[in-house]
Amino acid sequence: MPRAGLTPDRITAAAADLADEVGFDHVSLSGLARHFGVKDASLYSHVRNLQDLRTRLALLAGGEMIDRIAVAVAGRSGKDALVAFAGAYRDYALQHPGRYAATQIRIDQSLVADSPALHRTAEITYGMLRAYGLDEPDLTDAVRLLRAAFHGYCALESTGGFGHPRAVQTSWDRAIDALHITLEHWPREEKSRD
Repeated sequence: MPRAGLTPDRITAAAADLADEVGFDHVSLSGLARHFGVKDASLYSHVRNLQDLRTRLALLAGGEMIDRIAVAVAGRSGKDALVAFAGAYRDYALQHPGRYAATQIRIDQSLVADSPALHRTAEITYGMLRAYGLDEPDLTDAVRLLRAAFHGYCALESTGGFGHPRAVQTSWDRAIDALHITLEHWPREEKSRD
């Protein structure tokens, strides 16, 4: 079965599975070649290099994640949408740690300008926040706050960083309540009067 059936999509899907198993930082072209029973060089006709593979993996994972979030927030707004968004985000991060780690890498914007997953992510995230009455530049600031809060919580939770006996889920629920209150009372940036 050497090269039969190898495609960029199949290689990326295998890399995603491997990332969840061994960690995103441990995914290598050599490991994937072994998985497929081919020599390393066989992969280079499908992916340029490890960075190309990581970019593809990040886009795959980002697409999977936003698909879950979209289903969760469909038909919801305000706090209900925030709770659903946050829950889907956290579930994905904890269920797919390697894929999730891939979503955190910086990707060359020229490579992903036409990515449907990135456009959908922006559309869903900004749409949820517009229900709080936010416009730019507050939208960008709110997106950064949510990403930092969700990512920080998931990173700590996944490594056992919460040692207090209080239930982690209870703290998560309270954090989402606090974020909702913050979004409802967002400090608006003063518009300059020209």
